Amino acid sequence: MFLLVFLRRILHGDARSRRRDSQNNLFFVLLCVISLRISVKQQSMKIFITGISTDVGKTITSAIVVEALEADYWKPIQAGDLDNSDSHKIKSKIFNQKSKIFENAYKLNTPASPHLAAEIDGVTIDLKQITEPKTDNHLVIEGAGGIFVPLNENDTIIDLIQPDYKVIVVSRHYLGSINHTLLTIEVIRNRGFEVAGIIFSGSENKSTESLILNKTGIRCIGRIDEEPYFDQNVIKEYADLFRDNLLNL
Repeated sequence: MFLLVFLRRILHGDARSRRRDSQNNLFFVLLCVISLRISVKQQSMKIFITGISTDVGKTITSAIVVEALEADYWKPIQAGDLDNSDSHKIKSKIFNQKSKIFENAYKLNTPASPHLAAEIDGVTIDLKQITEPKTDNHLVIEGAGGIFVPLNENDTIIDLIQPDYKVIVVSRHYLGSINHTLLTIEVIRNRGFEVAGIIFSGSENKSTESLILNKTGIRCIGRIDEEPYFDQNVIKEYADLFRDNLLNL
């Protein structure tokens, strides 16, 4: 709209007025460019959160990202703990009332690898039956376990990632975690996806974190300390810390 008004002024104004208004016109163009960049930045994001293994902090990370962006949340596959699922945990740990928690595509009864949990339940996980929920809001998608956790005989968690997803890798320090982190990032990149950032969880290990960041060139969105508990207040504190980095993925 602003650009149309500007073009009319250029086309219909006389030479004298164009010279007189040249500085104002330049300022006007700059405002239009800034407005356009802000508009692009405010477009909704789809953020896929994966980890280097099981129990590395994906759900806590998801809660923080959901709270920071007031995003919607979706975990396509839940295996086990259906009465206290990750979706339930997210809902209980966020303050904001805007976020919507979408239903799982598959709810499996056994806490096991999805392919095995599905087999026990007498079903087969079919990627064609996993439909991304529609929303105009930011959407946080949480994987299950690591990137190569099997869903069936052919597909793994990485096959849930779509080209428009921004991937965040959660890394937790333990013996072998450097190898697992580098392998996870390498696999994601080899599939043609970009890793938007990494979040470290657990006790800090500066040497490990520095090595991973230097070898991969990936930026650190933040780190989650070994807290005694994670309630709404703690989640909100981390959300406030991470928000700017998340908005600039």
